Amino acid sequence: MSDVDAVFKALADPTRRSLLDELFREDGQTLSALETRCSMTRFGVMKHLKQLEEAGLIVTKRRGREKQHFLNPVPIRLIYDRWVSKYAEPWAAGLTELKQRLESPMDPTTTEPKTMERVFEIYIRTTPEKLWEAITDADIREKYMFGARFESEWEVGAAMSMSSPGGLLG
Repeated sequence: MSDVDAVFKALADPTRRSLLDELFREDGQTLSALETRCSMTRFGVMKHLKQLEEAGLIVTKRRGREKQHFLNPVPIRLIYDRWVSKYAEPWAAGLTELKQRLESPMDPTTTEPKTMERVFEIYIRTTPEKLWEAITDADIREKYMFGARFESEWEVGAAMSMSSPGGLLG
């Protein structure tokens, strides 16, 4: 089964979509916390979480004795990128941003939406040379670092500078 097939199969079940919604609402939940929100046995929740994890839609991290579950939107984004053209993307982004803004829960102490911890995971098949280029090339890195530019000679002891012209940091 392809990665895309696994994602669609995982998303096909309303219980699994409900679990993803729970993790979107509050990321980093434990099995016990998720179990209280579902009308099924612990074993049933575990089976659904396993399928979501196998599809890459959730990532788990151990914190002490607990295992926390985090929503991983990367596989959904890969599907989106496959079928949404670069010309339609600004319209889709604008509409989804508006939807999220209007529907997001607000922090009662501010007028801002609540911030949540995010854990994303993606596996990339590449060569060490291409990976090094993605890490060290300022133009490439800027694209996935929210507009922040890192400049360095990338040698032991070399200085590193960061700037954010037009990015989220500046």
